[in-house]
Amino acid sequence: MIRRNLAGLVLALTLAAPAAGFAASDKPNEPELWRSYKGVSWDAAEGGKEDAASHQAPIAGLHFAKDGKAFVSVPRWISPAVPATLNRLSTEDTSGPAALTAFPSAKWNVTGGAPTQTLRNVLGFYVDNTNNWLWALDMGFVAGEAEAPEGGQKIVIFDLATGEPVRTIVLDGVADRKGSFLNDLAVDEQARVAYISDSGFRSAPDNKTGIIVYDFNNDSARRVLNQDPSVQIKKDVRVTSHGEAVWEGRPILIGINGIALSKDGGTLYWTVTTGDALHAVSTEKLKDASIAAADLSASVKTIARLDFGTDGIMVADDGAVLITDVAHNGITRVDPATGATRLTVAGEGVFWPDTVTRGEGNSGYFTSSNANNHFAGTVKPGGELSNIWRFPLSAK
Repeated sequence: MIRRNLAGLVLALTLAAPAAGFAASDKPNEPELWRSYKGVSWDAAEGGKEDAASHQAPIAGLHFAKDGKAFVSVPRWISPAVPATLNRLSTEDTSGPAALTAFPSAKWNVTGGAPTQTLRNVLGFYVDNTNNWLWALDMGFVAGEAEAPEGGQKIVIFDLATGEPVRTIVLDGVADRKGSFLNDLAVDEQARVAYISDSGFRSAPDNKTGIIVYDFNNDSARRVLNQDPSVQIKKDVRVTSHGEAVWEGRPILIGINGIALSKDGGTLYWTVTTGDALHAVSTEKLKDASIAAADLSASVKTIARLDFGTDGIMVADDGAVLITDVAHNGITRVDPATGATRLTVAGEGVFWPDTVTRGEGNSGYFTSSNANNHFAGTVKPGGELSNIWRFPLSAK
């Protein structure tokens, strides 16, 4: 259990200070609470019954299709009984439990089917509006399993119009069935290349971290920067939320997490949750199998130093990198050209800002999954909140 003490108070005061490069007079804006749901529920699609039970099932991932449809992931971290891990979200309802519909179907979301033909545990996914696809990243394991079954770790690409699978890519050859934690992915829609972050959370403290590069055109996957310092945890870093150390006495140890591409697709950015920097590397180098591992590692750049734990990231139209800031309860903006950072959005009601994404117009959205407390078992059944926040994407 996380307890407040004098040291925690001092830490909270320290974290209340502005992030590096952020002027004290330039206070962050409060995000708009766009949707707030008391738990989640699933509809009675395909002859089933409505399920509104408590599943310790936080909404973590969020992305929008070009027609405005919202998709969310509900990972099976805490309970394998979560009815569906990838879903459509009805945004018409603004209160009560979140109204979810399994995507692409309830059949695809069962845990007992063939591992290559069902979605077992989705956290990261990507809506590809160029090809009208959804790339779903399946961690493979569900709560209570020490090892993902063969074929469980995979990408499944679905056609958004029909819900039919376009391709299934098994990642067992480039991931570890016991130690990997396939967290998030970024997709170059034009080149049809995906970049996957493996946080190695299940193999901490010597996390089996890395980046997986998948090329749709030649159907090949490679693992790069395996346990490189740029993707690995820093054991002396302590992740904090609301002024308290996360999991006091049992520090959270998550490697590379949020991952995003520059607008031209030429640069890949990422952060490490239990880390202190925003890193970047040329995608041409990542895609070049002839480059030696040491040379690729040497080409990684540190864009900015960070004084907070992170989760999701995205790149705005002006090239700025927007990072969910776990310590300061909001979004920090990084200028890649200068490394300057600025906390632009923050609110005390934000608990573990998770995925950040673009929505309609000039708006950004982010989930606050309260994932740290779900993992710690301190969220009581029936007390789950799924909040989605909105903020302007402009630099103001």
